[in-house]
Amino acid sequence: MRKTNIWFLNLLFFTGIGLGSCNQADKDSKYITVNVNENYPEKELVLQDFMDVEYIPLETTDEFITQGAVLSIGDKYILIKNYVNDGNIYVFDRKTGKGIRKINRKGQGGEEYAFIVSAALDEDNEEIFVNSTKKILVYDLSGNFKRSFNTADDADYMDVFNYDKNNLICYDMTVYYRDGEEKEKEFYHSIISKQDGSVTRGISIPFKTVKAPFVRQGDVIAAIPVRALIPCQDNWLLVETSSDTIYSYRPDKNLLSPFIVRQSSGEPDVLITMGPVTDRYYFFKKIEKKFDFSKGNGFPTTDLMYDKEEDSFFEPVIFNADYINKQEVNVTENVGNGDVATYQNLAADRLVEAYADNKLKSPLKEIAEKLNEESNPVVMLIKYKK
Repeated sequence: MRKTNIWFLNLLFFTGIGLGSCNQADKDSKYITVNVNENYPEKELVLQDFMDVEYIPLETTDEFITQGAVLSIGDKYILIKNYVNDGNIYVFDRKTGKGIRKINRKGQGGEEYAFIVSAALDEDNEEIFVNSTKKILVYDLSGNFKRSFNTADDADYMDVFNYDKNNLICYDMTVYYRDGEEKEKEFYHSIISKQDGSVTRGISIPFKTVKAPFVRQGDVIAAIPVRALIPCQDNWLLVETSSDTIYSYRPDKNLLSPFIVRQSSGEPDVLITMGPVTDRYYFFKKIEKKFDFSKGNGFPTTDLMYDKEEDSFFEPVIFNADYINKQEVNVTENVGNGDVATYQNLAADRLVEAYADNKLKSPLKEIAEKLNEESNPVVMLIKYKK
């Protein structure tokens, strides 16, 4: 194993003590325990009652035609790619949605990426970190190559986020390769240097046997992606599918604490991952680890919510108030960063249809009025209320 400078964190397991909401003081907080085998009642919510919403209509030109897959969201810019592996990275102005530039450094050379797994935007240093397989390449905001580095200890990063001025925070999915076996490394969540990829700090989550988010039948594997890093305002939620606990990590105190503890019994295994956390609501998702290979479908998912005020669990049904009819929003599907809790793409053709049917309210109505069916998607940013 490559020698790295590792700082392991102390875990605090005081009964009933954890992080209640992202920025809540320790003395007022506690972790919660959820029985994922129970059925919970539905509860309807209006998104704008507890979140702020910002719409970004991505400019459509001959150069800027995109499927709208969000890579990273900054204060000034938003990075977009296509779902196909064409290598394009589009830089849009976050405020106006205007296309700034298109970057494509796909290739086999030393300054190029073969595949975009994920990317992180560092606006302070004006750098883009492209996570390719076991390698991170760094470019300026014009797409000029600056440097690259291989991952420490042969890690294969799934999630990569901007952490601070000097570091990224990452999750190493090589743990999945050992499904059913004992874990090989001490940590899979880590904070790494932006300069050379060396480990600044390893964050060790306790578990023994690996439970990967896939189902195997002979040599055939069906898998489902599970977010392992969830930015939570100034803090982070860490998910490890092999653990029964989701942890909260507070950078200001180097503190790792239980946040949600999962209780389950019987088969199949049930995994959980997090969505946004507000002062009142904790949104998360349970995923049943089962797949029907004969039908080609599986991994049933259910969105759950803990209502801190009522001290109860629900299945949330969330509606966007900018639609006249009841248009549902899924807040656990994607993960934002910074002030953005999550996001959702709104297809232009559906917005055009809703506008024609007079089903939209301001400000979405005015945005849809300027679209046509071939326009780029509108990115809806769902932000923590200030």
